Formats: sequence, C-alpha cells, structure tokens
Amino acid sequence: MTALSLLLMAVSAASVLAESAVYFREQFEDGDAWKSRWLESKHKSDYGLFVLTAGKFLRRRRERQSSSICVDMTSSQQAVSLLEKRRTHTTHKRWVNQKGPYRGLQTSQDARFYASSARFDDFSNKGEPLVIQFTVKHEQSIDCGGGYIKLFPSGLNQEDMHGDSVYNIMFGPDICGPGTKKVHVIFNYKGKNHLINKDIRCKDDEYSHLYTLIVNPDNTYEVKIDNKKVESGNLEDDWDFLPPKKIKDPEAKKPEDWDDREKIPDPDDKKTEDWDKPENIPDPDAKKPDDWDDEMDGEWEPPMVTNPEYKGEWKPREISNPAYKGKWIHPEIDNPEYTADSEIYKYDSIGVIGLDLVAGQVWYYL
Repeated sequence: MTALSLLLMAVSAASVLAESAVYFREQFEDGDAWKSRWLESKHKSDYGLFVLTAGKFLRRRRERQSSSICVDMTSSQQAVSLLEKRRTHTTHKRWVNQKGPYRGLQTSQDARFYASSARFDDFSNKGEPLVIQFTVKHEQSIDCGGGYIKLFPSGLNQEDMHGDSVYNIMFGPDICGPGTKKVHVIFNYKGKNHLINKDIRCKDDEYSHLYTLIVNPDNTYEVKIDNKKVESGNLEDDWDFLPPKKIKDPEAKKPEDWDDREKIPDPDDKKTEDWDKPENIPDPDAKKPDDWDDEMDGEWEPPMVTNPEYKGEWKPREISNPAYKGKWIHPEIDNPEYTADSEIYKYDSIGVIGLDLVAGQVWYYL
C-alpha cells in the first residue's frame, strides 16, 4: 500500500521593491468550504475523489497527524524565507493549530486519475521572481504516483481540465518503480513542454518534504528540497527552449590532405622469414593405436595441437606519424535560427493551480 500527501498551498508574486503579493493560499482550515474553491474536472466520468483529512503519522498516542504542503509563488525572498521557516520542521513535528491538526486533500481511490483545480486572480510574473513551494508526504512506501502541481493560464476551462490541457509550469516529485524517482520541472515555452535536462532526485520516504521552485526574471532558477538547494542554473542552459547558439559550418569540409592518424605502420618494418608458422600442427607425441585397422578405420592421422611456434598474423609495428595534424575539428558558425530571449521565464497569464495526476493507492494533501 502506498500513500502520498500534500498540504497547504499559496501563490504569490510582486515587485522586488514591494511586499510579496499572495495570489493564492489554501490551508483547508474551514472544513468542507474547500469544495467551493476547488472544481473537479468533468472531462472524464470516473475521476478519483479527493477527501479532506489530516492523514496519519503513528507516534506515542497514534494520533492522526499531517504535514503541511505549501505552494507559493512570490517575488519576495523575504516572504519565501518566512514560509520556509514555518515549514522547515514538518518532517518530524506534529502540525497542530488552534483548530487541530492541519488537513489536506487525499486521493481516496486506488489506480484512478485525479483532476481538480482552483482559480485565483490572474497575474503575470513579468519582471518578478516567481516562487512555487509545497510539501509532499508519502505516508507509506509508494510504488507509482505523481506528487506535482500544475500552474495554468487563466483561460483554462476547469471543468474540462485533463492531461493534455495546456499549462505553464509543472513542478514536483514523481515516483514510478525503482527507475523513476525524480523532481519534474517542466515549462511550457511557445506551445511546447520542455523537461529539464538534469536529473533531480526526489524524496521517497514516509516523511514530509518541502519542494520549492524559484524562477527569476534574469532567466535563472533554483530548486530546493527541505529548504536546501538541490539544483540551480540558467533556463537557457538547462532546457532546450532555444536552438543552439552555434552549429557546424555546413560549408566546411575536412581537407583531403588532412592526416589525422596519430600512429602509422612503420614502412621499414619487415616480416622475418621464420614468421609464418601454422596455428595448429599434428601432435608429435601421438601414436597410432595398435588396434587401428586402416581398412576398417581409414588412414590414421594424428590429432592437431596448438603450434607453440605460431606467432599470429604479422603486422608492422606502429610509429608516430610525422604528417599527423591532430584531430580535425569541424568549424562552427553562429546559428542563423538562434535568437536570444530574455523573457523565457515570463508568463503573461497565471490564474489556475491544478492537480492532474494518476494515483495508485496514493494520499495527496494540499
């Protein structure tokens, strides 16, 4: 049996010079009122059902407890720091507020597709850092299940949301058997989804883990797990958004007289006269059996044995090539199809957060 949990969600973005603007925060503190904010897709008739629960974590009194998931988009590093400080110890601490343990959404049925989303005020992250963070908890060993979220443009038809619905960003852990335990960081750029070219390993234990993605307006990014940086870099370098800056010059050809052989056979080396010896010879110690009958058994021939004087195929020794010019390197030129883009990071519309996943015996807290 496997289990996945996510808890608490927030979305924010704002000017670096201003306070962080929180566009969406979901803490599920008002009971079933969450159902008025989250809309289940009707694209399929057999989607699995999310339920509100605190999950479980066995301790002294076997209380049902939960870890908190927070998904935040913010431009303020101060806001990120505060959010992370609040959630740094979710792995082993009991999360209890005045109303009791924090609760979240749980996938309640095995081997089902799940599709639910919540809308917030549309915004663009142009010129602003964008931070997404949330906590995932696999309460039991998970065999296969997604623990990621998707951010959609505000034009999404929530009632028809499905796996092929166009999204802006997909971020979070994905586990499927022993071979796939990775953190997805997928960006939609000019209508195509681009996966990160690096392998970021996710956590696969039974504790709560905070996943954070920071996307900056200088086209840099950072991925954190439990408030520790696990990957960072430049969007252009780590995704194939753009064609390469340089390409091999199609007009360049290796000169016909270019000799890239580092070693050549020694022209002065000659095979010795006694070199050619057969690989196998008749066994000189073999004797014709006394009871051998040539008329009945045919002409007797001794068995063959390996020739101790056999030297193998002769090849001249090799010497350094005096005409060696080194390995020929194909010259490169500027790629005429390459155009720099300083706004790879930017999305004109961000207005929906969604859970679109397949769960096999999974709990999903948000």
